[in-house]
Amino acid sequence: MNDTVLIELRTEELPPKSLKLLSEAFADTVFSALAAQQFTADDSVCTPYATPRRLAMTITHVAARQPDRVLERKGPAVASGVDGEGRPTRALEGFMRAAGVTFDQLHKTSDGKAEYFVARQAKAGEPLAAHLAEIVAQALKKLPIPKVMRWGDSEHQFVRPVHGLILLHGTSIVPGEVLGLASGRSTLGHRFLASGDIVVDNPAAYAPSLLAGKVIASFADRRAAIAEQLAAAAGKLGARINPADGLLDEVTALVEWPAVYVGGFEAEYLDVPQECLILTMQQNQKYFPLLDAAGKLLNKFLIVSNMQVDDPASIIQGNERVVRPRLADARFFYDQDRKNGFATRVVRLGSVVYHNKLGSLGDRAQRLGRVARSIAEKLHADANLAERAALFSKIDLLTDMVGEFPELQGIMGRYYLLHEGGLPVVADAIEQHYRPRFAGDALPAGNIACAAALADKLDALVGFFGIGQPPTGDKDPFGLRRAALGVLRILMETPLPLDLAELIDEAKSTLIKQGVQLEAVDEPLLTFMLDRLRGMLRDAGHSVDVVEAVLAQRPTRIDLVPARLAAVSEFQALPEALALAAANKRIGNILRKTEEAFPEPDIALLEEDAEKALFQRVLLIAPLVRSHVANEDYADALKVVASVRPEVDRFFDEVMVNVHEPLLRRNRLGLLKALFDQLNAVADIAKLAV
Repeated sequence: MNDTVLIELRTEELPPKSLKLLSEAFADTVFSALAAQQFTADDSVCTPYATPRRLAMTITHVAARQPDRVLERKGPAVASGVDGEGRPTRALEGFMRAAGVTFDQLHKTSDGKAEYFVARQAKAGEPLAAHLAEIVAQALKKLPIPKVMRWGDSEHQFVRPVHGLILLHGTSIVPGEVLGLASGRSTLGHRFLASGDIVVDNPAAYAPSLLAGKVIASFADRRAAIAEQLAAAAGKLGARINPADGLLDEVTALVEWPAVYVGGFEAEYLDVPQECLILTMQQNQKYFPLLDAAGKLLNKFLIVSNMQVDDPASIIQGNERVVRPRLADARFFYDQDRKNGFATRVVRLGSVVYHNKLGSLGDRAQRLGRVARSIAEKLHADANLAERAALFSKIDLLTDMVGEFPELQGIMGRYYLLHEGGLPVVADAIEQHYRPRFAGDALPAGNIACAAALADKLDALVGFFGIGQPPTGDKDPFGLRRAALGVLRILMETPLPLDLAELIDEAKSTLIKQGVQLEAVDEPLLTFMLDRLRGMLRDAGHSVDVVEAVLAQRPTRIDLVPARLAAVSEFQALPEALALAAANKRIGNILRKTEEAFPEPDIALLEEDAEKALFQRVLLIAPLVRSHVANEDYADALKVVASVRPEVDRFFDEVMVNVHEPLLRRNRLGLLKALFDQLNAVADIAKLAV
């Protein structure tokens, strides 16, 4: 009989930041295990549930018993399984003993390459009750839990103590034990708003029964209910909520029956930079700050409570009482930092170690200043301002506010410099030099900010690659992948006419001048960054072969990559593209196989009409291709290249390249090299060949 399965593990409060992940992983693992053991159907659907005190799921169309099936075990190849007289070899005899079959019971099958012996055995289906509890237990062991705990005098372990287990198939309890708990059909509702056990008659009644017990079982439904209440409360106040998807997920994992209330604080705290107040409310108290239409913080916030009551005054007052000390701390840090001065902290950077092989923060600030100055000069920006921004960019790391809230680094630097009368362009660059902080983040605005941001990221990349600490596997303790993506995005999306190889060399020279001992860094780092660029471009929707054609040239002018991609995509649509790509691949193979030098082709050594025609065509297109490439007209350059197809086809049909006569052979190789240079002037079009 097919019916729906309900599984619930009732616990103490689960970690809120990982609740959604735990729920999805638990449901996916159980569902996969049931499917692997043939208990589910093609149209079975798994629905996860998660609240602060439970992980649960329902799975539809689950069989009470597995179907009878034939298990097939593959043995030795027929050729090696019997001797010349048709008797089993030792290898086959061992297989038969392990499989529990005789020679007469063996079958033969082919995988298309060879014929094999197989042992087939009928196996009766087993009941769900024989497997479900073990499937659940094994799924719990596979959950992404960094630390587990024991409770009471039990030896069982889980992320939190477990107090209840439901295993239902339709209306029937599936007997079994998980983490020392016997399965049943009872659960509990809201800790304060409900009382007594909730008896679940069948899986379909699970969510409605909990709803009656003041628990919204579905994480998604609860999240949507909170979002709707937040929007309604903010709308009544004519305000909007500061965006915080991560916070919404976290509060969803903290409440079972959400209710949104409005709290407030004294307007005098608004003198503190609003980023500080927003961060302390969101991070420490899990409140939702409110902004006016212009994006300015209001002295009101929204509370997501786990209690829905007629008079929430005590809840609101309690939360307001708790948040005041946090806001007072933020104001104290802000006032103290301003009293102690900002620019005067520069000398203190020298006493803070950045890395034992890369010097102090003071050393790093000096390097950033030099590199930022060089970049600004290349961009024809004010080099003095760029250098000043980079020199001051790390000072706020020594402030009390950033010590309490590291997320505010750069932001507080801007506020403190402006407080001391610093230029807005320098202050903005200090804030923006960390950009982009994450995928999709805004880029630094203006050449001064871009120079500081590039200097910061390049110094880290070159420094850590140079001391032999690049990212390995999934480990990237210094955030070098993020830094590389930031450099690439700034160069490509701003765009900036800077050469990546020159920037790497500039950062390397600055480190060496400070006495830092570096390993060979240029090529490994450039390869690393082009690999990151490859991933960026593929994620952006560019076809793999077009991306490979452009990156095969190891471009260092990253700002020109989009134009090259567009040109190659346009070229790929031409009727000549495929044949020229194949020819380019063939030429590359010919040139790589010879150790001879490639001279300039000599017209006097041309014998065949086909090679003379190709020579004339290459002579004609070479200046046009060079001109278009120099003017960054890559599409036009490739259109000119496409015109050479008839001569290329004729050459390979009529001319032998590797002839015995050495002068003739070298001349023809030289002609192919000249053609090869034109074919690859924009990209390696051989990558477009099928």
